[in-house]
Amino acid sequence: MSGIDFPAEWYTQSGVQITWPHRGSDWSDILAEVTECYLSFSREILKREKLLIVMPEDEDITRYFTEEEQQQIISVPMSTNDTWARDHGALSLFVDNKPTVADFGFNAWGLKFAANRDNLITGRLFNESAFQSDVAYLNRLNFILEGGSIETDGQGTILTTTSCLLAPNRNQPLNQQEIEDSLKMMLGASRVLWLNHGYLAGDDTDNHIDTLARFCDEKTIAYVQCDDVKDVHYSALKEMEKELKSFVTQNGEPYQLIPLPMADAVYDNGFRLPATYANFLIINGAVLMPLYGTEKDMTAHSQLQLAFPDREIVGVDCSPLIKQHGSLHCVTMQFPEGFL
Repeated sequence: MSGIDFPAEWYTQSGVQITWPHRGSDWSDILAEVTECYLSFSREILKREKLLIVMPEDEDITRYFTEEEQQQIISVPMSTNDTWARDHGALSLFVDNKPTVADFGFNAWGLKFAANRDNLITGRLFNESAFQSDVAYLNRLNFILEGGSIETDGQGTILTTTSCLLAPNRNQPLNQQEIEDSLKMMLGASRVLWLNHGYLAGDDTDNHIDTLARFCDEKTIAYVQCDDVKDVHYSALKEMEKELKSFVTQNGEPYQLIPLPMADAVYDNGFRLPATYANFLIINGAVLMPLYGTEKDMTAHSQLQLAFPDREIVGVDCSPLIKQHGSLHCVTMQFPEGFL
């Protein structure tokens, strides 16, 4: 398809979608704790734009918010499996300048978990008029694509990882070139930058790009750097760093690379959790960044301020989120201006 624009996350936004945790999800054991986390980042979003909440059918989530905040909330009750809005949420495109929600297939990162309800969310939101009346719907359910697996610079470049997009139970028997061609066609991209290295222990996604390296603008990439030779991630992240240094912008210039510290190791029942500072969310006038309660938080804050000098960097305690192997960007999906 021609005439497709895939806007970057820093494009002016109308709002952010989240899917609320509930007793029937994997959050049941720490529901109160994770609810406080959701309230924390939700209130920061509501200071700046709208919030679309996919909420449990048996609970009115809006009661947690002030009357003023409620004016900015769009709530749609429906049954869900889980809460990873980045991956079951729609990708926002402009097709011949028309705002369009592209509904890609979601199968819980290669059939690892149940996703039958979550895969229906975007279609139901569209049918229940959660979007503006002139927003179109594009059915891409025959192609598996999670929002966390791709980054766009808004200028035709897609950044992704081979370990995710080529992983089992996604889009086989398509090979790398065929998947790249599909991305270009469906997202209006002119090129795809593939990272062959980099991972986080405990990650269920087969190494989503939004845990490793992120576009901050057309010329800047923030990425996870590991300098501890004793860390299990050291070799893979050093190889990823080399790859990033070899990439160039559309104009043929090296990217400005801003390293983010490797988060201190966090364990749950002996297993390392995928804590990462790359899982930040860009919103209007601000960047919400995950905090994990260590000294590294301050270093990450300073580095993100370098990457986003004109935005407020706001920290959110995401310790509860990594207990289910995700973080702040994973549970949110932004919509550009003109969508909500």
